[in-house]
Amino acid sequence: MRGLASESSSGQRFDALWADLERVGRQGSSGGYRRFAWTSTDAALREWFTGEAQERGLDVTSDRAGNLWAWWGDPDADGPGLVVGSHLDSVPDGGAFDGPLGVVSALAAVDVLRDRGWRPQRPLGVAVFSDEEGARFGVACAGSRIITGALGADRARSLRDADGTTMAEAMSAAGHDPSQVGPDERALRRVATFVELHVEQGKGLVDAHEGEGAPVGVASSIWPHGRWRFDLRGRADHAGTTRLADRDDPMLALAAVVGTARSAAERHAALATVGKLSVQPNGVNAIPSAVTAWLDARGPVEQDVRAVVAAVGLAAGSEPVEESWTAATDFDTALRDRLAALLGEDGAPAPVLPTGAGHDAGILSAAGVPTAMLFVRNPTGVSHSPYEHADPDDCHRGVEALVRVLEELG
Repeated sequence: MRGLASESSSGQRFDALWADLERVGRQGSSGGYRRFAWTSTDAALREWFTGEAQERGLDVTSDRAGNLWAWWGDPDADGPGLVVGSHLDSVPDGGAFDGPLGVVSALAAVDVLRDRGWRPQRPLGVAVFSDEEGARFGVACAGSRIITGALGADRARSLRDADGTTMAEAMSAAGHDPSQVGPDERALRRVATFVELHVEQGKGLVDAHEGEGAPVGVASSIWPHGRWRFDLRGRADHAGTTRLADRDDPMLALAAVVGTARSAAERHAALATVGKLSVQPNGVNAIPSAVTAWLDARGPVEQDVRAVVAAVGLAAGSEPVEESWTAATDFDTALRDRLAALLGEDGAPAPVLPTGAGHDAGILSAAGVPTAMLFVRNPTGVSHSPYEHADPDDCHRGVEALVRVLEELG
């Protein structure tokens, strides 16, 4: 760990933290990250965060879902507090910024405020939510869904990864008692306001302010979105001897799923993606016996998203199984407008924009917690990819914006 020298800029604070975290879970082959929940990499990330928080004199606790909370002040004795943070896990071969940007920026902001001699008027927390991406067990924002009750305890414990390991088994192996999993009213009572800083996963800020761009913006809402599973059945057979007319090939149903997902999304002004498959027996010279495909669908209007899923199910001849659903989420209007005014430049408020990406902030907001999100500009708009990027100067501007938010709300 590094010493906490008192004379450091927000940029220097951020850069040092970022360099320390950057190596954890990075894949040499792709340059992307594999930071999956309840693995040894996840344990290293938790250890890193806990060490950094404790070095800053913050009290680190874990809730019933394994989310981490680092507190400056006592939220039980001094009332609910202001919390900032995000997540550290990733999608398969994901980018560096999705999630970690918010956690590193929060710690850097705490450093800046401490250097200034500032002290919060109410408890200040930094949160790291567990399994936000759902890359291992299939349900996004699992940590926040569990503590808010949006994901039932029994279902959470029974979720399985590709190897058949349940979430309960993975938690237990990592030292977290799965019998404790469930809604956590105490953890939620400690949060009066939550603000999540995140890299933008699109190009809204690049195009903001009449094309001049903006380094930081404020989220207005999250589109409704969900994940569905399609179980497509067929009959295994020999690829070289079975006549086309005699085949029962579930890959044809998969083709209908993929093609209809695209065409239905275009018709309904939505987005639809088939990005994960499981093929049995998965042999080059064998006709598959079964294919499982996962559909991600989202859009501005729930009715349109549902229409896409229904069209795909009809084309595939298979009933879709809903694995997760998040309704449209509007962030706290007064808080959103307050932060947009605070972070604006040249007399204009900061850009306010919706997003199609799900976040823990959305889950907390749906549970009644006053919540806001800040976005940092992404010059290409690419995300969930090793090519995800944010310029260092914009990251530093994000830390400065978060400092201003903490001074304003804390």
